[in-house]
Amino acid sequence: MSSELSANDRAKNAAARRAADFVKDGMRVGLGTGSTAAWLVKCLGERVRDDGLKFRGVPTSTRTAELAREVGIEVITLDEAGWLDVTIDGADEFDGDFNLIKGGGGALLQEKIVATASDKMVVITDPAKEVASLGKFPLPVEVIPFGMRTTKTLIEDALGSMDVSGRDVTLRMNGDAPYVTDEGNHILDLHLGRIGNARQMALTLNQLPGVVENGLFIDVCDVVVIGHSDGTVDLRDITSTMAKQARPGTEKNENLFSDLDG
Repeated sequence: MSSELSANDRAKNAAARRAADFVKDGMRVGLGTGSTAAWLVKCLGERVRDDGLKFRGVPTSTRTAELAREVGIEVITLDEAGWLDVTIDGADEFDGDFNLIKGGGGALLQEKIVATASDKMVVITDPAKEVASLGKFPLPVEVIPFGMRTTKTLIEDALGSMDVSGRDVTLRMNGDAPYVTDEGNHILDLHLGRIGNARQMALTLNQLPGVVENGLFIDVCDVVVIGHSDGTVDLRDITSTMAKQARPGTEKNENLFSDLDG
């Protein structure tokens, strides 16, 4: 079947199959939303059917819940699970610090809640999603319908003082009507081009009245699994990456706090 897939789907399939290895018997697992996460759910369904894998899945959307049930995965709610061993999900963008933009599939609120209620978050992706600076992909912001125009204006005003390359804000549509999330909210997509300070952006947006949550996932991801069209996979762990980044300075016995002197 793999020979019939597009290059992009082969990469997603490879990443999903490798990420499925993180799931062990008895685990409580967060199941992401989107095309890449759908590959994961199908892979886990195969393991349930063929290998007798037994775990409980917490979906991050109604779409994922339906697919999980179709392939034989036991589905429970996050409240029933209490806490999760691992969440596996896709991403629209990721940078070298494992910061993410998510929400292209419209499920960013549930995705963030589930990811932060997990011992580990694993992201499955392809090389095209890696960026030097977040922001090329429009940043989704979930907002309540009441006073949405006011919320949009507040966001536009806030962007005026932010380090970004663009400031266009658009309402996500589903045909002729605004897109509606599982929680009954709408999504504003921020076309920023580049986000100079993602952490500041996330904090600022969530302080604005009417904003429910934003699609910046900061300090949430632990592992990135990158699939390639030839079936190979790269696995990056945040612990190993941080150690490599710290090593050059310590090898030279440099003052790590020199930027605070004076």
